[in-house]
Amino acid sequence: MVQQNRPFYQPHLSPEIPEVIGNKDYKEFRSILERIDTILVNGAVEVQFVSLCIEHYRKELTELLKKEEEHSGAREKAGKNDSKAPNCPVQLTPKAIDRLQKLARKALRCNIARKLVGGSFRSFSNRLADSPLFQWFCLIDHLAVVCVPAKSSLERYDKFVPEQIVHDLINDVTIKATQPGTSQEDQVLNLTQPIDISEAFIDASCIKANIHFPVDWVLLRDVILRLIPLIIIIRNKGLKHRMPPPEDFIRQINILCLAMTNCRRKVGASKKRKRVLRLMKKVVKTVRVHAQNYRELLLERYSQTSLSENEMKLIVQRMDRILNQIPQALKQAHERIIGQRPVKNEDKILSLHESDIHVIVRGKAGAEVEYGNNWLLAEQKNGIIIYSRLIKEQPPADCNLVIDALKKIKKIYNRYPGALGGDRGFDSEEVRKFVADKNIYNGICPRDPNTLKKRIKENQFRQLQKRRSQTEGRIGLFKNSFLGGLLRSKGYLHRQLGVTWAILTHNLWCLARLPVLNKEAEQAAAI
Repeated sequence: MVQQNRPFYQPHLSPEIPEVIGNKDYKEFRSILERIDTILVNGAVEVQFVSLCIEHYRKELTELLKKEEEHSGAREKAGKNDSKAPNCPVQLTPKAIDRLQKLARKALRCNIARKLVGGSFRSFSNRLADSPLFQWFCLIDHLAVVCVPAKSSLERYDKFVPEQIVHDLINDVTIKATQPGTSQEDQVLNLTQPIDISEAFIDASCIKANIHFPVDWVLLRDVILRLIPLIIIIRNKGLKHRMPPPEDFIRQINILCLAMTNCRRKVGASKKRKRVLRLMKKVVKTVRVHAQNYRELLLERYSQTSLSENEMKLIVQRMDRILNQIPQALKQAHERIIGQRPVKNEDKILSLHESDIHVIVRGKAGAEVEYGNNWLLAEQKNGIIIYSRLIKEQPPADCNLVIDALKKIKKIYNRYPGALGGDRGFDSEEVRKFVADKNIYNGICPRDPNTLKKRIKENQFRQLQKRRSQTEGRIGLFKNSFLGGLLRSKGYLHRQLGVTWAILTHNLWCLARLPVLNKEAEQAAAI
């Protein structure tokens, strides 16, 4: 069993970080980064992450060997004797464990530092190469040669582990921050006072997906722009089917998009838009036929090319994803432009590549309608996020999310918060009954104006509502600073992982700014 405050890896020798004077902001940022490093090491956060990574990759390797065993038919050859099948976890070699430890530590710190400063993988790679402070924090400040991860390596670090591992790490850090110190031992994270979760403030927002505005006829252009490059790849490998130059279809659809745009605010605009859409549909149907021909050609004769079987399957998979959505995209554009009939939100295609995003209507200034996933969070009074959930399906009403959130908080921290604050969207009869049964003070703004007039006279209710308004600012800070404004990850699982990494970084940043125990100063004051 590894001791909690002792790392089980050998630290490397590193040069001293240059002292910089005359820049107050740099000093504050450096102190926060040094404090985060102390939390990761002394709080055993890094040790916990490395242990979870080793366990995850051991299970993954075991499952991979099982699949290879079944695929090769070794079990059938062995008959009833299953002793050769890897039914027990695979034992990694000491060399593999050492390499995985170093990689896990570097991935953890690179992800935290990148989320802390924002920007793309490329920009952070450049900054990492130029900053001795970040090189020290990310454990690449070797004496001889500094090997900086490239943008592709940073992207692999971002997806190094599944979301559940990062989620468990967040809970571990937050639980340690809530534990008080004793007469024999200081607080686990060396905080002056443990954080208080007796009051929780809940709110919801939208994590926008990285897509363009979902205009129906633009989807048809996206079909062309995705299928034609795949056709060109197949043609470049020597497999050709009779068709005009593929680039001509891109030129045609771009001309039609310009014509569709120029139809606005003109006499007979509706008829012109219908005419242009019919031409677009004709181009899309033609490209679909060619794409299907090349798909069949690739399946039959890929062995005659330099493509491997996996590369062939990847191309076919990408083509199928687009081809399967063409009928619905054509119908959607036809219904809205030619038929001039509305299409239900659940039947719409918002993006050819993002199937798990939804239309979220909140009626906010500058964002009447948003496209993405609903995000529910609960924070405590210091701003530390104690609960988070990125909703994959069509989001229900906010009031239907409160009870499940409170149950999850109870499961994580072994107690309910003493008081709960939120806006009127979270108010319902069921929520009021639940919080009353659990002895939770109801600080949620009621929907009924008469009830609000009565409750506003309560001092605790006024304080909770005043503090609850700061949660909006917390959401803006989180989305703009830690998510970088627009989350560029593709697919729900990757977006969920990106949000979880951002929450871990945000909570560490909040903890790093809290007062820390200073025994030397206390002893001097006592003398």
